[in-house]
Amino acid sequence: MQRNINISEEEAAKQLEFARILKESLDERKAAENREFTYHIETFGCQMNAKDSEKLAGILETIGYKETDSENADIVLYNTCTVRENANNRVYGRIGFLGKLKKKKPDMKIILCGCMMQEAHVVEKIKQSYRFVDIIFGTHNIYKLAELLYESENPVNGSSGMCIEILPDADKIVENLPSARKYSFKGGVNIMYGCNNFCSYCIVPYVRGRERSRRSEDILNEIREMTANGVSEIMLLGQNVNSYGKGLEEEISFAGLLEKVCRLEGVKRVRFMTPHPKDLTDDIISVIAKEPNICNHVHLPLQSGSSRLLKLMNRHYTKEDYLALTERIKSAIPDVALTTDIIVGFPGETEEDFQETLDVIKKVRFSSAFTFIYSKRTGTPAAKMPDQVPEDIIKDRFDRLLKVISEISAELTAKDTGNIVNVLVEEPSTQKEGYVTGRLANNLLVHFEGGKELLGSYTDVRLKEAKGFYYLGERV
Repeated sequence: MQRNINISEEEAAKQLEFARILKESLDERKAAENREFTYHIETFGCQMNAKDSEKLAGILETIGYKETDSENADIVLYNTCTVRENANNRVYGRIGFLGKLKKKKPDMKIILCGCMMQEAHVVEKIKQSYRFVDIIFGTHNIYKLAELLYESENPVNGSSGMCIEILPDADKIVENLPSARKYSFKGGVNIMYGCNNFCSYCIVPYVRGRERSRRSEDILNEIREMTANGVSEIMLLGQNVNSYGKGLEEEISFAGLLEKVCRLEGVKRVRFMTPHPKDLTDDIISVIAKEPNICNHVHLPLQSGSSRLLKLMNRHYTKEDYLALTERIKSAIPDVALTTDIIVGFPGETEEDFQETLDVIKKVRFSSAFTFIYSKRTGTPAAKMPDQVPEDIIKDRFDRLLKVISEISAELTAKDTGNIVNVLVEEPSTQKEGYVTGRLANNLLVHFEGGKELLGSYTDVRLKEAKGFYYLGERV
């Protein structure tokens, strides 16, 4: 049985007390210096990291800091990702830039957290090469930001230097901490943490820990609070959402949780990210098909179309299993949009293996795909596998893959041109001035003329012109 204790009245209260103490001190500094104190959070990686950053922002705003877009802030926090090597290199470059800022502003606090910090060799490199960093913590104790900030500002016995706390794993979930959402009308909700799959290429189980599900009532209460404050679109988040509920004392599955969420007042749209093909059961498909407020979009990571490589990846399904699953989804949800993740250049990948991947893409016809070049991650089984694929071969396959995906996506979007659809208006368009961007239920975007007063509203839009992965439209 999962050891999942609700410590909201204990740990959360302790952390809020640290926040209160820090707020008193910050208020004194504000009065003395006659200015606001600011924070800047830079988020690298997935939507789980983005949700963590909202919690970190909530803690800092409880203390009294104001958000700024500039890294020339009083607190700069990098919430890091380590899924691919280039993510690590990017962070190192940015930390070096912060070091130059800190020379001009020595009182600024530089904080590093997230998946990258769970790797011992990374922390050691930062200790040796970036000694100006103030606080380092990982993925399992983000709720302790106020306490770690307090310890950094009040060192024991007058000691100075980095404040570092990396927990190897987590056995508890802290509820009821503050959160500062990026959007007022949509938001992510963690339903579980960690992963038990141990895909051979993936570092996530080592840096995020084993699966831990939240109690359904805690999830539903969070959503009730969000809808009471104007949120109408809910994204359920987890490393593998459809294994939700395993190990909980209550008997509940992901399908059961979906039904409960859909019945909450004020929930107009429900999304989820990310399911694993091996756990996407028929009862989940049935719930998606029958509940009108679940969006007709399923993101289903393929990774490879080769059954031989899928076995080496430890994915627990074959090419045939995946194709049969997508057929069941399409049969139950005729207008569904399927998207996926694909890795090119996994160790030992042959041209025949790559053609198997292209075959799946052509048969399933994904609306879009996140495509990645294989990145060797120290500590994963795949990093030690022989037959690493040469870079020139990977690049050629990657380009061919993108061409096929783009052609299919363009055909699918063109098919819906002229239709009138309901969209959630999310933000000002980056494509054209005086336009806004709306998201369809199938997760595609449409840009159309409109002002900021439309943000957060639902409106009908005619899809006038398909642009591959998005549309230009007009309100009707």
